[in-house]
Amino acid sequence: MNDGAFDDLLSFVEDELQFATSHYNDSYLDRRVSSRMRRTQSDDYADYLRTLRSDPDEQEALLEAMSINVTGFFRNPDVWSGIREVLRTLSADADGRTDTVDVWSAACADGREPYSLSMLAHDDRRIDESAIEILGTDISEPALETAEKGVYEESRTVDMDDQLSFLDEYSHYVDRDGRTYRIGDDVKDNVSFERHDLINDDPKSGFDLVVCRNLFIYIDNEYKRSMLEVIAESLRPGGYLVIGKAETIPPNLKSAFSVHDARLRIYQRDDE
Repeated sequence: MNDGAFDDLLSFVEDELQFATSHYNDSYLDRRVSSRMRRTQSDDYADYLRTLRSDPDEQEALLEAMSINVTGFFRNPDVWSGIREVLRTLSADADGRTDTVDVWSAACADGREPYSLSMLAHDDRRIDESAIEILGTDISEPALETAEKGVYEESRTVDMDDQLSFLDEYSHYVDRDGRTYRIGDDVKDNVSFERHDLINDDPKSGFDLVVCRNLFIYIDNEYKRSMLEVIAESLRPGGYLVIGKAETIPPNLKSAFSVHDARLRIYQRDDE
């Protein structure tokens, strides 16, 4: 790697394109940049930077490549069993009150995670789906456009039927036509989407549950704290946080959270 040219490239992306490359692992960024270099037949980082400076379409393509869009319906089914129990608890706590159960699916990519949350609420008799309000956010505008439509095409490498089989009768919530899966209106009614950047944007407030899975594995350790602080400030006291099974809460933030289920990486924000 030509470190100087690579650093110049990342500086351009951070300063001119407003993508916080400094927060991400270099190995992750290099994989995404190298993929675009192959597509544009660039000889090296300097050559690709020249292309990037002069081509707005390539700028957009690189930003999309750098956005983390790995997702699926009911990814890691054992975690979803834990999320079901959390939603049951929250639904019971809200029973008889006018409160809603507010859920934030952060870094939701193309929307399959927030739709999974909505389907889970509709499918479980112990969860009042009418009280569940789910917000899905991401930094990728194209991903959010897909999420809003709620239509997904199965590929040779992705078995959506298998993913959705976490529910006994997923056909109640998803219309399937060959390899096309369309989210039903009842499920979509519980979900809204907006753009939000955990790195640069302000915290939200009043959430009962935040699901933010498999983002922090790409983030440098020094920046995880500020992102988790945004999440902590967005949770009400006693609210729940679910992160990826390969992720942990940094030691200097453990005072903000207590462990609810260590194996499934489910935490609770401590009461103030």
